[in-house]
Amino acid sequence: MKKIFGLIALLCSVVMSAQSLGYNDLGVLFSGDDNNGTARYRAMSGAFGALGGDLSALDVNPAGGAVFSKSEFSASLNFRNQMINSNYYGTNSSLEDDYSNLSQAGAVFVFKNGRSDWSKTAIGFNYSISKDFENYWVARGNSNYPTFIYDDNYTDDGDDTNDIIYLNSDGQRFENYTDGKNDKFTFSVSSQYKDDLYIGASITSNDINFYQFVSLTENNNDGNGNTLQAGLSEELYTVGNGVSFSLGLISKPTDNIRLGLAYQSPTWYRLTEEFSDGFEISGFDYTLRSPSKLTGSFAYIFDQNGLISLDYTHRNYSNTKLGPSFDFSQENDVFNTDLKSVSELRLGTEWRHKQMSFRGGYHYKQNPYEGAISSDDLTGYSLGLGYNFGNVKFDLSYENDTQTDIYDFYPQYNEVDAAELDFDTSKITATIVINI
Repeated sequence: MKKIFGLIALLCSVVMSAQSLGYNDLGVLFSGDDNNGTARYRAMSGAFGALGGDLSALDVNPAGGAVFSKSEFSASLNFRNQMINSNYYGTNSSLEDDYSNLSQAGAVFVFKNGRSDWSKTAIGFNYSISKDFENYWVARGNSNYPTFIYDDNYTDDGDDTNDIIYLNSDGQRFENYTDGKNDKFTFSVSSQYKDDLYIGASITSNDINFYQFVSLTENNNDGNGNTLQAGLSEELYTVGNGVSFSLGLISKPTDNIRLGLAYQSPTWYRLTEEFSDGFEISGFDYTLRSPSKLTGSFAYIFDQNGLISLDYTHRNYSNTKLGPSFDFSQENDVFNTDLKSVSELRLGTEWRHKQMSFRGGYHYKQNPYEGAISSDDLTGYSLGLGYNFGNVKFDLSYENDTQTDIYDFYPQYNEVDAAELDFDTSKITATIVINI
């Protein structure tokens, strides 16, 4: 038996195209967010657009800073359990990993304005992880479609009788590892007018650090006892920064009702990538404009006993754009045709008993791709507790969400199906809040 292994098969039936994420998928990935925040915010699934009074609410509606009655500081630790199941031609592969990070830290300073109609002004700063890219999964199976059919030592000597061609497939293995974060820093200013109106504005700076490693291995044979193990690997490293702004207001038409409206501009990114395919390293600078957001919010307050809150966000992903436009005309056309407007719904509630608070929530976010199925939408629930010690509060939350996706690591072959992925994500967040 002749067994040949090549880390990179130089001679194959066709030239393989990139297996790492393309610019369209990167545009969607960098435009998304994980809705990270304080434990109270997460326990209510982020439904804070009409409530304010929480540092993470400043990322939804900057007017919420003026709802604070006193200055405070908060910091949050996040623990994530990630289960990823892949199915490739009937073969299931499952991986489970745990991750942890400082997901939020910030402070708000409240200044009373005496007898002015503008009775209160708040200045806030908040850090959060907009998107955590760290993940790892593997797909295994057999498509019965070999693409590496010659070994590294193949030369065309004109005598076809000596050729060994590996036309039978014994299976494929694809490995995908991503790392890095999209950090978000928000600076906000807000003010309260009389007793029933809050307005605010914020500027947000994003810092992207993204890494992806992919490898593809095929096991093929020629039907005569000769086997070939061949494959390819690629690395992609992208760094950059972006800036956006937000405007918002919260009104109190009655003592029990709160209404919120917020606009978040596109984030304008400047990015630099470095790509390696095992042969050479190349670099490229480009820009990305993410789609804007519009959030409408409603909350009902049951005096001092509790509340319910609802946020609805609309976002048109087809407005995503890459630049320079002459380099990305094809990708920008794909954004227009393959992406759509999406809705995001967040519902939360909180009930108080003495120093204890009990919280729960539900969240739903549509997948932005036109061809997505219903299970590709993200759905989840959240629960949480809080205890008020006086000048110090401690909050704890649990959140779970699920969604499906596909990854096509043979995009150039219509004959080969994509791997099917199932994501089950659980998060525990702990927050300490200190009055300052």
